[in-house]
Amino acid sequence: MRLRKSMLALGLLAVTALAGCSTTSSSGGTEVATITTSQIFTESYGSVKDAGYTLPAIPITRMDKKFHRQIVSYSTPESPGTIIVNTRERFLYYILPNGKAVRYGIGVGKQGFAWSGTAYVAWKQEWPTWHPPREMAVRRPDVAKYVEDGMGPGLSNPLGARAMYLFNEKGQDTLFRLHGTPEWASIGTAASSGCIRLMNQDIIDLYSRVRPGRNTKVVVIQ
Repeated sequence: MRLRKSMLALGLLAVTALAGCSTTSSSGGTEVATITTSQIFTESYGSVKDAGYTLPAIPITRMDKKFHRQIVSYSTPESPGTIIVNTRERFLYYILPNGKAVRYGIGVGKQGFAWSGTAYVAWKQEWPTWHPPREMAVRRPDVAKYVEDGMGPGLSNPLGARAMYLFNEKGQDTLFRLHGTPEWASIGTAASSGCIRLMNQDIIDLYSRVRPGRNTKVVVIQ
């Protein structure tokens, strides 16, 4: 009997300690409770051969571990398959069943940092062509030649290995993108340009999970 009581006490102590590590925040009406990390994919950032390109390995140990791809506990009223982007915390969540989500570290550009709302993934593209906005071309004459014809896919393309294009409920292009980036060190920061960027290895993983269409809701909160 004493042994059973001791085991019960230890179990309650463990639960209390775990609860003490949880963090809760509320953003844009979406309640989030990140309690535990059940799996972390630190070993998934090696060199990748994809569509004839060889993506270089990312020195992931030089990046804060919170920005490594991982499965976390996540409480939200949104349905599985929804994407939630928290620009302030620099995280993107892909909602899974049973109160879980895949969490990715992101970099936020000026456009992405300023925009919030609800959209859907209208379409997605592997190794996309990049068309810089005209406003950028004014600031950077070196990219002006890409406004009309675009920069073809490649390892130096700012959209990286994948891009997903977000439209609003009226079916209009928001000009907001979820995309890869060759600049892994920009993850966790507010970059000078772009929308929401993920490491190329992460955008490939997210891309494989997402089915374009109005059912793939994207919620961007600040």
